[in-house]
Amino acid sequence: DVQLQASGGGLVQTGGFLRLSCAGSGFNFEDYAIGWFRQAPGKERERVSCISSHESITSGYARSVKGRFTISRDNAKNMVYLQMNSLKPEDTAVYYCNADYEDDMGYKRTYWGQGTQVTVSS
Repeated sequence: DVQLQASGGGLVQTGGFLRLSCAGSGFNFEDYAIGWFRQAPGKERERVSCISSHESITSGYARSVKGRFTISRDNAKNMVYLQMNSLKPEDTAVYYCNADYEDDMGYKRTYWGQGTQVTVSS
């Protein structure tokens, strides 16, 4: 069975830090780009960060988190991490990871994991 599980959320004060983890199983994890998304109450889901698959590791960040968040992956463990520093109340949201694959023929597949709640108190 395919599983994608986000964990590591919690309650932290402004300026604090958390490290989220995304664990994948049941698929070729290293072939998938992994993204972190978040959704705050009443708002649309937004992409926070992403990291490419194993062929050439590149990463990207939303403007709102650039310089504070760092994404990394360990394909040997089928894990992707999101280190979140200098947290702000506006970072409060449910965070999700997703795994995205597309081959040269245009075949696509996407998996979503369950979210983990991040709450930043002011």
